[in-house]
Amino acid sequence: MLTMKITGERWPTRSPFRISGYTFTDCEVLVAELSHQGVRGRGEAAGVYYHGETVSSMTEQIEQVRPVIEAGLTRQALRALLPPGGARCALDCALWDLEAKLSDVPAFRSAGLETLRPLETTYTVGAGSPEEMAATAATYTSARRLKIKLTGQDDEARLRAVRAAKPDVWIGIDANQGLTRRSLEALLPVLVELDVQLIEQPLPVGRDEDLRGLDSPLPLAADESVQSLPDIARMQGIYQVINIKLDKCGGLTEALEMAREVRRLGMRPMVGCMQGTALAIAPACVVGALCEIVDLDAPTFLTNDREPPAVYRDGTVACPPDWGFPLPSQSKKVTA
Repeated sequence: MLTMKITGERWPTRSPFRISGYTFTDCEVLVAELSHQGVRGRGEAAGVYYHGETVSSMTEQIEQVRPVIEAGLTRQALRALLPPGGARCALDCALWDLEAKLSDVPAFRSAGLETLRPLETTYTVGAGSPEEMAATAATYTSARRLKIKLTGQDDEARLRAVRAAKPDVWIGIDANQGLTRRSLEALLPVLVELDVQLIEQPLPVGRDEDLRGLDSPLPLAADESVQSLPDIARMQGIYQVINIKLDKCGGLTEALEMAREVRRLGMRPMVGCMQGTALAIAPACVVGALCEIVDLDAPTFLTNDREPPAVYRDGTVACPPDWGFPLPSQSKKVTA
């Protein structure tokens, strides 16, 4: 038997954050807490904003199946109970945390990893004027990787300004569906000139086939076009990188399967995140250990992260030590 508690939280952001078609002014998340025998596990989700998911809609989705959840269920049973999305993500991550705390096995070991080390992450520069974006990029003094948000308008000027501000870092771009094949082809020479290393979700969802046969010298990454495990296979021959997000696919359980399936099909796994706090970043760090590209900087946009926070140092992110680890009385058994 499980006891479930669902809470909505609002976390202020330092400033508005703009991408193609959206501007975020704060961070709203759902926190799921599952308890058994006095031990609790927690998971967090912001939901998939472009599917209209909100704290209210995710809460309603969970409340509809509360009796089934509180009767007790496995992570695989949860996948059959709820579809991919934020509601399942929060519950799945809470189950992982609870399992770790009821045992002496940390989540990363249950996921098949030998250890969990800090991951080199990208830091995101939101869309704005070239001058604003260059100024933002300059504030990332220790960043080794930047991800630049484009909108389909004035993108060359934005890119040149950021590259001038940060001449030595790895740069990827994320169009968030804001380009067409024609505008992408026009931008490609500039991307090559400025040593850009990745193009993420250039076209709208449903137009992926427009990219087939594109002679791109840079790898293309699918984000919104790949929500969960069944979407991966049809992206072969179009994308070289698949961006896995726990909110999209419904939690760590499916994200791990996705990372391994992406590699099996000859593509490169990437892990990203929606908005969120350290509680969302912690399970993402587990799948991030299986990925070549890591984009887990969401807490850096908050005025304050929850305690203990995700640790950002020298261009890396480290998983906070309270999610997915045994209780302190058991920690002597674990070498992280």
